[in-house]
Amino acid sequence: MIYLDYAATHPMTPEALAAYARAAALPGNPASVHAAGQVARERLEEGRARVAAALGVDARTLIANGGGTEGDNHVLLGVARAWTEAQRRPGHLVTTQTEHSAVLAPARWLAGQGWAVTFLKPDAHGRYSPEQLADALRDDTTLVSVHHANNEIGTVQDTAALAAVAAARDIPYHADAVQAPGVLPLDLMGWDVTFATFSAHKWGGPRGVGFLYVKRGAVLPPVTLGGGQEGGLRPGTQNTAGVYAAGVALTHAEEAREATFAHLTRMREQFLARVASIPNLRVNHPPDGSPKVASVTLPGADGEALLMNLDLLGVSASAGSACAAGTMQPSHVLTALGLSEEDARATLRFSFGAATTGAEVDAAADALVQAAEFSRA
Repeated sequence: MIYLDYAATHPMTPEALAAYARAAALPGNPASVHAAGQVARERLEEGRARVAAALGVDARTLIANGGGTEGDNHVLLGVARAWTEAQRRPGHLVTTQTEHSAVLAPARWLAGQGWAVTFLKPDAHGRYSPEQLADALRDDTTLVSVHHANNEIGTVQDTAALAAVAAARDIPYHADAVQAPGVLPLDLMGWDVTFATFSAHKWGGPRGVGFLYVKRGAVLPPVTLGGGQEGGLRPGTQNTAGVYAAGVALTHAEEAREATFAHLTRMREQFLARVASIPNLRVNHPPDGSPKVASVTLPGADGEALLMNLDLLGVSASAGSACAAGTMQPSHVLTALGLSEEDARATLRFSFGAATTGAEVDAAADALVQAAEFSRA
């Protein structure tokens, strides 16, 4: 099998698997005061410290949680809760049309609760400008939430410039940065980001483990209640093995980040050159976006048939649209860029990792050429 779906999940690295096994063998609960519990606590905090060092932040600003979706929901719903309790009325949220559903779903829920929500429209490459954001802000704007790197087309936002616009108005800024670690440079403190979400399975750590960065002094109440873990912001027994393995994986990923970026760039260029012979093929990702992602549209082809044919040929990729109840729904990201629903359904995303080889890329490209012929026929 040729695996080119790293934007969905990066397979666990050997180092992370070994680290997970070591920590999972520990018997203690990290909240327990006995010796076994304190050993587990040491592993938990070592993992957190490794993640913090790789991200360039204080370990005390990282909440360990279940992943990016939980972190995104915590920020949007938590900030909204704090505002509503203080002001006794709904506020205003600014986000974008191309966010991950983990942001769009709570944003739409808030709209149903009386909140005003502005969904910024992207340019042709999926970008948002500081001027556009400034025009959208209001006196009651409570939060700005804009992803750092898009999961479908790899567009990288100028997070520093966007966050500065929000900071000038003393408005919290949230960045879904799930797709960045191990590939793109991050400077959360320098960019003056208030909140940022991360998911370990995007950098070779375990699935179901993530981190929420909360700037010191930021107001964020919990959205779940229970014990006092994670400073009371995320109650429940922590995933000690997962956090420890996530830290080990991110340490290695960040150490190799520049080399990985160069490798991914070569792999994407090689892939695009190989599939250039496909008639009418269109490229959706911007050339200066994350090299991890290649998004291509094959007008006249059926996306579901393409994926099935690729799978039969031994290639794992993903559609540029989400599959719900067996029906291929057009991607909201692609339609926001101006693609028709038909073309959005004919779009595939290939995403590469540090372990991807040139031979795999060539074989996958040749398989796409063959799958395109089958599907269009």
